[in-house]
Amino acid sequence: MSVSDSIKNALVPIHPEGYKFIAIFFAVSVVLGWLWGPLFWIGLLLTAWCAWFFRDPPRVTPVNDDFIISPADGRISHVANVVPPEELQLGSEPMLRISVFMNVFNCHINRAPVRGRISRIVYRKGAFLNAELDKASQDNERNSLVIASANGDVGVVQIAGLVARRILCWAGEGEEIVTGERFGLIRFGSRLDVYCPAGATATVALGQTAIGGETILARFDKDSVNPVVRKS
Repeated sequence: MSVSDSIKNALVPIHPEGYKFIAIFFAVSVVLGWLWGPLFWIGLLLTAWCAWFFRDPPRVTPVNDDFIISPADGRISHVANVVPPEELQLGSEPMLRISVFMNVFNCHINRAPVRGRISRIVYRKGAFLNAELDKASQDNERNSLVIASANGDVGVVQIAGLVARRILCWAGEGEEIVTGERFGLIRFGSRLDVYCPAGATATVALGQTAIGGETILARFDKDSVNPVVRKS
């Protein structure tokens, strides 16, 4: 392997959504440095953090229709049976909900937890409460997707938090999506909820660290559970 290849492999890709923010952070750093030298270095550190925030590393996804994969990096903050939000139209019976809380240091690219067709996308305005609070699922600004999978409808909800002020979703209703495929991003701290169909059993615990596109959140108890993998 050449030196150039080694450097290329060591660098983490940046999602294009982050370029303008990195440029703004750097420009502000230059201005602050002109006013007072030490501020430039503080600004440069913040610019490096901004670049790290918008990183988009490749992931190796277990490909098995009986797995529900984490849609984001972060900490498992809730595992419980709850009634899904009305906009998902998943009924009034409690469903297994697994929540992944992303802090400002986590990778914020959102990935599909299952393979299927996106049957519904609904955006709701709301508050900007701490995304770790249970009531954030109902009160906070959010964007919800329903994916019709081989094992039933799976709900995925992007939830804004205290700092987050922009939810991005570049998927569309009616589109087919594969497990681990990138579908969105939430800027500067947030949470994702996954509502699992009947028959799914959680395979993670509260406080566990999840890796988007790789960690298995839940599974369906069937005979064939040996996955292949796909890098994306």
